[in-house]
Order: sequence, then structure tokens, then C-alpha cells
Amino acid sequence: IDLERFVQRSSGIFGATGTGKSFLTRILLAGLIHYDKTSLLVFDMHNEYAYDDTSSDTGEKVTGLHTKFRTRVRVVGLGPGATIRGSTPDFNLVLGEKDLRPEDIEMLARELNLKETTPTTLDALLHTFGRDAWYSQFKTMRNGAVEHTEEGKTVPAADSVAAWANQAGVNVAAAEGLHSKLGRVFNRPYIVPDPPKNALDEIIALLDKGYHVVLSFGEFESDLDYLLVTNLLTRRIRETWEKRTNAFRTGKDK
Repeated sequence: IDLERFVQRSSGIFGATGTGKSFLTRILLAGLIHYDKTSLLVFDMHNEYAYDDTSSDTGEKVTGLHTKFRTRVRVVGLGPGATIRGSTPDFNLVLGEKDLRPEDIEMLARELNLKETTPTTLDALLHTFGRDAWYSQFKTMRNGAVEHTEEGKTVPAADSVAAWANQAGVNVAAAEGLHSKLGRVFNRPYIVPDPPKNALDEIIALLDKGYHVVLSFGEFESDLDYLLVTNLLTRRIRETWEKRTNAFRTGKDK
């Protein structure tokens, strides 16, 4: 394989179960690392590539990328305290609530069965609380909470989704529906208010320095986890690439 050409275009490996897709992928990844043709970011959904494995067909040991290229491959585990096949990764990816953007949620439209009103509600949240606080503010709102006035009327509680929706001019049912569906995201343990360090920036810095990163998803094997984390990380990488490209073209990056 001409690896110089291979890394310039999109490629795919397809086949029925048991035909060796993962094994062939491992060979290609090892070749790219060995011949130093690119920096790799591997989304390892089923924890197959970082550490040594055992072939299900032959029972023989299969060498992992971290074992073979120990000084050049960094393993990242998703979630605080994550371990991969009993091994401790180089560090863990824990996302901050301020890392999430409305577009990350919109990418989950099919998985969360979001309605066509979702972009409008997300826009209003962004306008009300700003891009760093919209997610955390929305998460802490109470869905369906009410209180009683001195006149005996039942009204939405001050910290309810409905109260915010009324103030922002957003359809209450749409806002409450979105809040309910985002419960699956709110409960992800790898999204916290204040992570101990910015692991996203650390991953990008490693790739920038020529290292190869394997992001193992550990116990988080749902489509929701995969779509959310991969889209968020690739968005951040693209933002960095765009900044670098614009700086180069304007002569500011010498």
C-alpha cells in the first residue's frame, strides 16, 4: 500500500463478522505509525487496539499498538478512573460542561429523537446564558416544577424549565421535552462541571507533537457515547486546524 496516498483520502474496511476487519485495521495503523506518515487519533469503541488482546480464532496473543510503539502511542480512557482491559491509560478524558455546544446536541438528533424545534430552543439557551454556561444552566433547571402564589394560583417555579421558557419566549412544551430527552446526556459521568484538567487540549497537543492517541471508550459502548464524544472532539480539532490555517494564510504563523 502506498501510505503517502493512503492518508490523503478517506478509506474504509468492510466485511462480515469474523472476516478480520479489526486485524487488518491494526496492521494498517501499525504501518502508519512505523513509517511515520501521520498522527493517528483512534476511536477505539470496543477497546481492541491499545493493549494486547487474544485472537478469538487461534487463541494467540495479538500485540496492541501501545505495546509495540510504547514511546509514540498514548492511551486515553473515557471517564474518570477508567481502566482498559485491566490496564491504566496514560490519562483519562473527562469533559467539562462548558465544552458542550448546541451543535454537539443537534448531532444527536436521531439518537435522542429530537424534534424540529430543538435548534430554536438551543439558540434561546445560548442567547440567555452564553456558550460556556447554557448547558450547566439548563441541566440544573427542574422540569415540571411549580409553586403556589399567595392568591392560591399554581405557577411554574422560578428554577423550572417552564419559567425560563416563558421569559425567553420559547414554547414551554418544546423546552420541557428537550430537557427530558437530554437527561441521557446529563447523566453521563464523563461530563462534569469542572474537570481537573483540559484533556481535550492535551489530546490535540499530543497530535500536534506527532504522537498517536488511542481513545478507548471502556464501559461506555452506546451509540450515544460514541456520537457525542467523537463529534465533540473532531469539532475541537477542526477549530484548531481552522485557526492554524487562517494564521498561516495571513502570515501570522511563522
